[in-house]
Amino acid sequence: MNELSITLDNVNPVTLWGSNNEYFEIVKKQFPKIKLVARGNELKVLGDEAELKHFQQKFDELLAHIDKFQSLSLNDLEHIFGANGGKADSDTQSEKINGSDPIVFGPNGIVVKARTANQRRMVDSIQKNDVLFAIGPAGTGKTYTAVALAVRALKNKEIKRIILTRPAVEAGENLGFLPGDLKEKIDPYLRPLYDALDDMIPAEKLKLYLENRTIEIAPLAFMRGRTLDNCFVILDEAQNATDMQLKMFLTRMGPTAKFIVTGDVTQIDLPKIQQSGLHTALRILPEIKGIDIIYLSGEDVVRHKLVKRILEAYGDIQK
Repeated sequence: MNELSITLDNVNPVTLWGSNNEYFEIVKKQFPKIKLVARGNELKVLGDEAELKHFQQKFDELLAHIDKFQSLSLNDLEHIFGANGGKADSDTQSEKINGSDPIVFGPNGIVVKARTANQRRMVDSIQKNDVLFAIGPAGTGKTYTAVALAVRALKNKEIKRIILTRPAVEAGENLGFLPGDLKEKIDPYLRPLYDALDDMIPAEKLKLYLENRTIEIAPLAFMRGRTLDNCFVILDEAQNATDMQLKMFLTRMGPTAKFIVTGDVTQIDLPKIQQSGLHTALRILPEIKGIDIIYLSGEDVVRHKLVKRILEAYGDIQK
């Protein structure tokens, strides 16, 4: 019987083994042919050479995950070790999750990936096109997927900046005078974009990115006169942009930029006398090479299961 000794430097034992050694017991069950002995920061592994080699490979993946995310969850253990006693295909198990490649890994072990066929189409399309329209009802993950693609591009150093923008239009409510400085006035309109970023970037790093303008979140009106290059730009809630605003936005595009436009044509909050620029764009732009349009539907809803039924009920009223 061979012995493998591993020194666990700079690893929090509670993070690695879980409270009450829950994760340690799970790891032991994944490798029934070897014996694990953990004392302090030392781990001894006893078994035959082939089993030890396989364990070392998987345990290195585990330590790398903790080093990167400073966290570990039950789902992470399953993804790393596989659900078949540590015998999953080592080349694909940690990369493939429920049949879909992760788009980006967030803090606390969050894995952001395409969860529906049309979300996967978005992932594929942005590799081939520089402008992507993602159109669909609430809850289909169009904004969340778009933000994930932008964060991935930033992490991969494909671009230098992310710019997220929305028209500052009230959703059927008269909010009146909002107190505070300009940022405090516009932040409520942009909150969904912050929420998505919170899932994908650690809090301290996100704060730094916002302070040094690596990530910029601003109302659509602030895009006028700018050239947006070497960046990933997302226009959210585009159904609330007028013809002139959407034309202005799309013509800000620099030579090395990627643009994603998301919108829901069933939730237009503009005054009735104003036409949504999204309707016009969807009519006149589909034939331009480099622009793709993906329509998401109720089948793509990834919120609570009732959201799909609610959308169907309102759809019946509008017919």
